[in-house]
Amino acid sequence: MSLIKNYADLEKSEDIAPTDVIENQKSECRLYPRRWLILILFVFYSMSNAMQWIQYSIISDVITKYYNVPSFYVDWTSMIYMVTYIPLIFPGSWLLNKLGIRISVLLGAVGTCIGAWVKVFSVAPDKFYVTFIGQTIVAISQTFVLSLPARVAAVWFGQNEVSSACSIGVFGNQFGIAVGFVVPPILIKWGNTEEDGLRLIYYGVAVITTVILLLICLFFEDKPDLPPSPAQAAQKCSDTQNDFGGSIRRLLMNKGYVLLLLSYGINVGVFYAISTLLNTVILHYFPTGQEDAGIIGLVIVIVGMVGSVCCGYILDKTRLFKEITLIVYASSVIGMLAFTFTLGRGQIYIVYITASLLGFFMTGYLPVGFELASELTYPEPEGTSSGLINAGAQVFGIAFTIMYGLLIPTVGEFWSNICLIFMLIAGTLLTAFIPSDLRRQLACQAC
Repeated sequence: MSLIKNYADLEKSEDIAPTDVIENQKSECRLYPRRWLILILFVFYSMSNAMQWIQYSIISDVITKYYNVPSFYVDWTSMIYMVTYIPLIFPGSWLLNKLGIRISVLLGAVGTCIGAWVKVFSVAPDKFYVTFIGQTIVAISQTFVLSLPARVAAVWFGQNEVSSACSIGVFGNQFGIAVGFVVPPILIKWGNTEEDGLRLIYYGVAVITTVILLLICLFFEDKPDLPPSPAQAAQKCSDTQNDFGGSIRRLLMNKGYVLLLLSYGINVGVFYAISTLLNTVILHYFPTGQEDAGIIGLVIVIVGMVGSVCCGYILDKTRLFKEITLIVYASSVIGMLAFTFTLGRGQIYIVYITASLLGFFMTGYLPVGFELASELTYPEPEGTSSGLINAGAQVFGIAFTIMYGLLIPTVGEFWSNICLIFMLIAGTLLTAFIPSDLRRQLACQAC
């Protein structure tokens, strides 16, 4: 069995390579069929949280009118996801390391369900504060969602399928965002009044989150009896699992990881800004395009989900983590350029096409970033490395969303998008300097 040596004895080294900490012994590893049930449950769990992120912003004109609040307040219903995640990811990652995946998922599912039911009691023009409280509870619960795809994949899936499993885990989050883009505008139209439409949205989400919580309580497991890969077997024996503070310090001393943290944050931050203010941008160019805004958001995410799965599959087949990360990032720049320069042409079908290109690469980048982080930082826990880069993404998301919201009325949608393009170019350059230090791959080869 390949075991990690006593990590405390090796802390004197700032960058610990897996070949320095692995002994060659024999271990029994096994893949369990129920790993797919665990992954499917996680996908629906992630979806139930993510679909509430954008549900207000995509119908911001309706929300501002019904609750009689400024649009800035509506923007904060999505930004609260980012604000709460930044400080809470540290205790959230600590709990994940100490209590395991099942407890973390249960905490997130309970919070998501409670927040959804709080919103049910906010259907009144003077109760925006109630709906914001419910949204804040859901946002806090996101702490137990975003950093888990890479961890679930590593704990349950084998060496040749871990990237694909991670991409499917990310798929759940993106599927939820897609639902949040398209369903609220439809339900608003179904209602006889705006109040009826909001009631349909709130009750629908509350019932869905309740069903998913019950399924998780009944069927979601923490980890298999035997590890799925030699690298996971070695990691289980590592002291890194119980050294959260030391793990954070080592991550921040890892130059490749820090570069990834910055570049990942820029990419996801741009995506958050575009998603939050998509309704505003589309209505500027297409004044009657409220439903189009929701469908375009859906297209971005649905095509991005395909991109996520494709990228995960390619990573499993090629192991070219650095190269694929750079290609996908550069393609995101091209997609953003195409989206920006076709918005003003007055032809909505072209916007659909360029939005698809943008979504395929920008959303497809998410699991690629997670997996590269796991490679660069092995044997550190995947939940910690993923959580930290997600925290960075929230910081960039808040900054870019506020910047984008201030720039649009000042310089217009076109030049605001150009600013985001320059941010993505900077992220591409940072990615180019990330070393191809694939520690997890080396660990498996050494086993």
